[in-house]
Amino acid sequence: MPAGLTCRGLPGSVAASLRSENRQTTMRIVFLGAPGSGKGTQSQRLVQLHGIPQISTGDLLRAHVKDGTGLGRRAKLVMDAGRLVDDATILEMVRERLAMADARQGFILDGFPRTIAQADGLAALLSAPLDAVVLFNVDPAVLVRRLSGRRTCQDCGRVFNVHS
Repeated sequence: MPAGLTCRGLPGSVAASLRSENRQTTMRIVFLGAPGSGKGTQSQRLVQLHGIPQISTGDLLRAHVKDGTGLGRRAKLVMDAGRLVDDATILEMVRERLAMADARQGFILDGFPRTIAQADGLAALLSAPLDAVVLFNVDPAVLVRRLSGRRTCQDCGRVFNVHS
């Protein structure tokens, strides 16, 4: 039951295993999987239930480029040349984001880390181990259907799927 990920009290539920009524806990989670696998959908459910931020490196890159930060200018040069942004730049963006107040009680890293160097860098950044790493393994035919049906509302910016 995919929705069980966010249901309290269900065996195997990430949310249930990280909650305790007797103590304040943190949720430090990594969601891995292909685009369209459901990482963002499940992240948003946890965001609503627990008030922790979903952190996507794509969103971080776009924000830094839009804001014209030093990291954004560095990333833009690389992206404009058609190359992937280097691990050091991505890790610095993640480090800055994890240092923000809203991430103190936890976070969901959506699709990060993507390389072994990023995983090693993340481990070095964290003061405590992650609570969970979830791999979304979805049949490729399902991914194609999901991605080909993905649309964004021009009025409000909401992402939806024409097939569901």
